[in-house]
Amino acid sequence: MTVTGSVPRAGLSALAGLSAPAGLSAPAGLELASAAITGWGGGPRAPVTIVRPRSAAILRRSLAGGDPALTTAMQAGAIVRGMGRSYGDAAVRSGGLVIDTTALRGLELDALAGEITAQAGATLGELLAASAPAGWTLPTVPGTQHVTLGGAIASDVHGKNHAAVGTFGSHVRALGLLTADGEVSELTPESDGELLRATIGGMGLTGVILWARITLRPLTSPRLAVDVERVGSLDQALAALQRTGGPHRVAWLDLLGTEPVRGVVTRAEHLDDGDLKDAARLVTVRARAGLRPGWPGSLLQTPVVRAHNTLRLLASRPGDHVEAFGRHMFPLDVLNGWPRLYGREGFIQYQLVLPRGEELALEMIITRLRASGVPCYLAVLKDFGPGNEAPLSFPMAGWTLAMDLPRGAPGLAALTRHWDELVAARGGRVYLTKDSCLEPDLLGVMYPRLDDWRAVRDRADPERRWRSDLSDRVGLVQGAR
Repeated sequence: MTVTGSVPRAGLSALAGLSAPAGLSAPAGLELASAAITGWGGGPRAPVTIVRPRSAAILRRSLAGGDPALTTAMQAGAIVRGMGRSYGDAAVRSGGLVIDTTALRGLELDALAGEITAQAGATLGELLAASAPAGWTLPTVPGTQHVTLGGAIASDVHGKNHAAVGTFGSHVRALGLLTADGEVSELTPESDGELLRATIGGMGLTGVILWARITLRPLTSPRLAVDVERVGSLDQALAALQRTGGPHRVAWLDLLGTEPVRGVVTRAEHLDDGDLKDAARLVTVRARAGLRPGWPGSLLQTPVVRAHNTLRLLASRPGDHVEAFGRHMFPLDVLNGWPRLYGREGFIQYQLVLPRGEELALEMIITRLRASGVPCYLAVLKDFGPGNEAPLSFPMAGWTLAMDLPRGAPGLAALTRHWDELVAARGGRVYLTKDSCLEPDLLGVMYPRLDDWRAVRDRADPERRWRSDLSDRVGLVQGAR
């Protein structure tokens, strides 16, 4: 069964209205343009050359043949970019080449085997819509459907059900990897398990993921039974996340109220009614509105968000209700371009994980935040199960806290540095896909298998052509040109 994807794409085209770089002409089948881009959280724009191949074969031929346009653009390094949902600089290469994979969207569902094979530019929303009518679903999804398959693997994304099923990368059965010399390798646990694991969570620094085959899970219903519980402290939130109930668990926390912590915990699971009517529609969401580029200023101010949080708490009635999967999993996708709510300076999302037994450190992080005066407009707490064998995969057994913070807030840099030191000292780490602040001295402490990853990465890319602003800032790729 071959499907081409029926969910409208919500990403902003990096190529719209742009012209080719001076002195460079793109070969047939490649769109080449100069652009200034940021991560999903905004911030300073980076000048890049973007190439958008119409097919994987065209990109491969251009790299293998040493096409002058790509060779020139790659002199400062190259990185892959999908829908641009990495919050920081993981999909940015200042002065270098950015390979946009969003034209690579083909997919094929094997409904008998419960597997889906898709090109890297297909979004998770497209994969969900294609598999749901046949009674299958992705094993886990992050908080947005607008992530490409390649990006989901490179970031080894996780969802609200990590404790039950692990990360997205844990369900990858094979993938096609294009290296800088134009060679393509099919990676499986049997053929080259080391490089496969280095690519899962590898931040796009081993090569271009062209396609992947994913094991699906049976879908009993596109609707969820959701159990809602209000909490009035961090201890209550941690306890509620451990209670019996559905595997999709998350705590929304209000860190702007008079109490140090209050919030709402939800535990959700699929209904078992076998009703797949309208499944493709219910497992995704469509945007109801959007913010245009150049939005003049920030709508998010502390008094406004504080009032919104109070209303949200009052509206969250304890008990059970039924909710569509897409609406529950992707609440922010109803507003296209929602980061523009933060204004021109944008925001950072700081996400950390701490092992079990370090709950006091979580409390210390929140206490330091409230004392700093830096406002936190969104905070989400989840529990993690054991991590996997990918050396740069973020999750570990414990607790993860993600906080959205205005980029221009006074004292932000000192606050995040304090957090980095505390998290590293307590055996935790930050999520590289969302990071905007980490410095090289703490990277190896947070990721103790870093040297193992570097050795495998350098085998795949001995000339160290794959680099990003993130990789240079935190020292992921040593000796980068």
